[in-house]
Amino acid sequence: MTQLKPTPIPHDQPFRFRCSPQVSCFNDCCRNLNQFLTPYDIVRLKNHLGMNSGAFLKTHCRWHIGPETGLPIVTLKAAEPVHRTCRFLSPQGCTVYAHRPSSCRVYPLIRTVGYRPGTGETPEAYLLLKEPHCRGFETPDEQTVAEWVAGQGLAEYNRHNDALMAFISRKRRLRPGPLDGPGRKQVFTALYDLDALRESIVKEGKPEGLDIGSGEMAAVTADDLALLKLGIRWLTHSLFEAKS
Repeated sequence: MTQLKPTPIPHDQPFRFRCSPQVSCFNDCCRNLNQFLTPYDIVRLKNHLGMNSGAFLKTHCRWHIGPETGLPIVTLKAAEPVHRTCRFLSPQGCTVYAHRPSSCRVYPLIRTVGYRPGTGETPEAYLLLKEPHCRGFETPDEQTVAEWVAGQGLAEYNRHNDALMAFISRKRRLRPGPLDGPGRKQVFTALYDLDALRESIVKEGKPEGLDIGSGEMAAVTADDLALLKLGIRWLTHSLFEAKS
């Protein structure tokens, strides 16, 4: 089988693509999936479904440990094992469309992100993936990469995903190799099982080594995004700063 090779595409370059129920391959891209979820993807989905993070992870996700990093990798369970169809797919389309993961939003583009340790910048680039089965490229609708990113509501997703990528990049530089068991559990809780992290903070107080004011403490007990930001701070201090 020939492997498809995505092609680089500048932000200001237009491309033709549109997906809708009128396209003959509608819903095909929601099958044969290995759908990775970022922490922000999980926040959006679990809140939309009215679930806490623990229940969402148990019901809808699988996870394993990356052998080289020791970091947890979370994926969406398929609705069935043969065609690996997305569990949120219906004949009419995506049932969680307003809160669909970032990898669904960006398609048919692929976003790559670098990280510059000195500045904290995360320069991005995009690739265009033209799959043979996709008829969305036959549409006359045209937009630039920048217009597609804006239209798909990716800015908020990218901002939170970039914070995760910065953490992973720092892990590669400062703690190369797999994390141990306690480290893996800490990362999983701080990034993915946010309601468990909140419960721990409410019962036991702020994570050790962090200076948290009363305003921030109030925010993290009520706001998942403030809690996710705190979780990354906690991991950064515990895994890198405290160790040094």
